[in-house]
Amino acid sequence: MAFQSRKKLRHVRHMRIRQKIRGTSAVPRFSVCVTGKHLYVQFIDDDAGHTLVSISTLDKEMREKKVGLNCKGAEILGNAVAEKALSAGIKIVVFDRGGFKYHGRIKSLADTARKCGLEF
Repeated sequence: MAFQSRKKLRHVRHMRIRQKIRGTSAVPRFSVCVTGKHLYVQFIDDDAGHTLVSISTLDKEMREKKVGLNCKGAEILGNAVAEKALSAGIKIVVFDRGGFKYHGRIKSLADTARKCGLEF
C-alpha cells in the first residue's frame, strides 16, 4: 500500500463515520473538528442542510476565557456548547467525532457535554 498522509486517512475515517450517522432537526449531528490551533463544534441538521448551533475557540467569549487547545480547553468548550444547545432546545444528538480518535480533547469535550445534559 502506498503512503497516505494523516489528513487523507482521517478524511477516509470521517467518510466511513458519515455513512452511518445523519442529523435531523429532532436529533442533530454534534460535529467536532480540531485543527492545529482551534476547536470547532456544530450542531447540524443534515436534512435541511443547516447549522443549528455553533461555537469554537475563536468566539469572543472563548477568547476572553483564553481557552486553549488542550483537554482543559475542551472541557470549557464542552460546557459552553452544552449550555448553548440546551438553550436552543437541543437535548438528544448523534456524535460525529470527525475521523479523530475518541481520546484526549475529543473525549474531554464529549464527556463534559454529557455531564451538562446532552444525551448521545
